Amino acid sequence: MARLDPLVMLPGMMCDERLFAPQKAVIANGRDVIIPKLYGGETITDLARLILAQLPIRFALAGLSMGGIVAMEMMRQAPQRISKMAIMDSNPFAEDSARQSLRDIQIDKVKKGDLRAVMRDDMKPHYLANTPNRQQVLDLCMAMALDLGDDVFIQQSRALASRPDQSGSLAKVKVPSLILYGAEDQLCPEDRHLAMHDLIAGSKLVKIEGAGHLPCLEKPDETTAALQRWLEEE
Repeated sequence: MARLDPLVMLPGMMCDERLFAPQKAVIANGRDVIIPKLYGGETITDLARLILAQLPIRFALAGLSMGGIVAMEMMRQAPQRISKMAIMDSNPFAEDSARQSLRDIQIDKVKKGDLRAVMRDDMKPHYLANTPNRQQVLDLCMAMALDLGDDVFIQQSRALASRPDQSGSLAKVKVPSLILYGAEDQLCPEDRHLAMHDLIAGSKLVKIEGAGHLPCLEKPDETTAALQRWLEEE
């Protein structure tokens, strides 16, 4: 039997491998799962290049939020290495000036030692649907963010603020692709995902009801099932 391509999963901003723990627990039974760190580069282009240098020659690729943005750039840089692509709760477009200004405000707060307050007040409350496990997910998000720390927040914020538009590169994608998102995602709303679905010929579109920006944690079983179906496609 041919060896399955490993699955590379890229977490969102201020998240680590714990973001995908429910999916890895299932998918790793049948293939290798690699979850790189999403920092160390000043731009999305740099991050994509650094991550590609760490990976096997051929792999399936899934990214959520910032991880999806980096995944799109990896596909632009090395399409021949990626056998499948899944983009979850993400945004293919360059950042607008209003969002850039908000990031500047958040960076200033973090430089003053207020990372916890930024995560508590400005970010995580807008991420999630009102699920029974909402507080548990919020607690995990805070733990991941505090473990990563101020420098990673600032670096990731600046990389996101300067990111390129990926519409052109998505239109060239030829591999089996999944666009997945939470129905109640306020950060990356439905129109972003419909746009990506339209850009990638033959892509599958999956809406996870009752989830916000982090369906991998809010609705883990549904998200895992969708990823498994995508991985099994020829």
